Amino acid sequence: MIDLFKEVSEYCAFDIDPAHKVPVAIIGAGGIVDGAHLPAYKIEGLQVIGIYDVDSAKAKDVAARHGIPKVYATLQELLDDPQSIIVDIAVPAALQPDIFIQVAAAKKHILAQKPMATTVADGLMMAKAVADNGIIAAVNHQLRFEEGVAAAHKMVELGWIGNVTNVTFEVNLITPWEMWPWAKDLERLEIMLHSIHYHDVVRWFLGEPIKVFCVAGRTQGQYPIGETRTISSYSYDNGITALVHANHINRGGDNRAEFRIDGDKGSIRGTLGLLYDYPTGRVDTLEVNSQVVPTDGWTPYPVTTRWFPDAFRGTIGSVMRAIATGAPLRSSVADTVGTLRLVEALYQSMDSGESVDL
Repeated sequence: MIDLFKEVSEYCAFDIDPAHKVPVAIIGAGGIVDGAHLPAYKIEGLQVIGIYDVDSAKAKDVAARHGIPKVYATLQELLDDPQSIIVDIAVPAALQPDIFIQVAAAKKHILAQKPMATTVADGLMMAKAVADNGIIAAVNHQLRFEEGVAAAHKMVELGWIGNVTNVTFEVNLITPWEMWPWAKDLERLEIMLHSIHYHDVVRWFLGEPIKVFCVAGRTQGQYPIGETRTISSYSYDNGITALVHANHINRGGDNRAEFRIDGDKGSIRGTLGLLYDYPTGRVDTLEVNSQVVPTDGWTPYPVTTRWFPDAFRGTIGSVMRAIATGAPLRSSVADTVGTLRLVEALYQSMDSGESVDL
């Protein structure tokens, strides 16, 4: 299996070619930048030349702790800086479209924090701005780069489990929503901020469904006002199905975060270690049981990295590689419009109590 895993591990590698590395400027100094973006960029030895946030004190604090030389006083100052080749936009989705359009107009390449927008219309506008300005722009859908998920995708691509018949994500957690005060009053919460990761990955594996159905709930006494429990199902015209089940108010103390891909010649199953005790996390796991290659039952794949911060090396690295070589992006802005369309359909189903055709 070591030889068989070689092609899979090469697909999952994060290391950025030194010849592809260019300076990065960051918009946003929140927890995700502090705890994931910047640690990932440090591992890769990337040059972060400056940071901007409307809260200048927060930006100065993050800059001081991470050795960032510039704190921009305004967004325009960042845009005017000729050194800012890639702009990493990491602000809440509702604020992103206006900033994104300005950055694109300045001909800067972009990495936009997921979900990049809250509406399909804004997503289409952003995709148009990318095309009109001839820039490279990806969305930070890091779960596509998490090693276990990426390895599973490559195994599927190689035909190890035959034709995929079902994809399932199941998470049952106690999520510390208090870490994101800005999300407290969001009416659209769980799918837009959390399960969008899984819905995006389902699209990555299976493409566009023909129909979705979603139900949601909240628990008395919870911190945010939005939904914290969702069950979403997909159907495809060839009989393939998918399920995403997420509960964030698990008071049993037994956090669980699992995914599974079933095929007609085997299955793949894994865990997302980050979610067992967020934000500390634990090692992810992945196993494959195949009738195509000699796994001899469930065989572990040696996952050696973590979703946070390692997968963030993958998202920024994909932008740098695309700039240098023209390689396709794994999570482009144009593709993310499809994820926004799926999310919108799930909320329509949630609100109406009926399935929604796509």
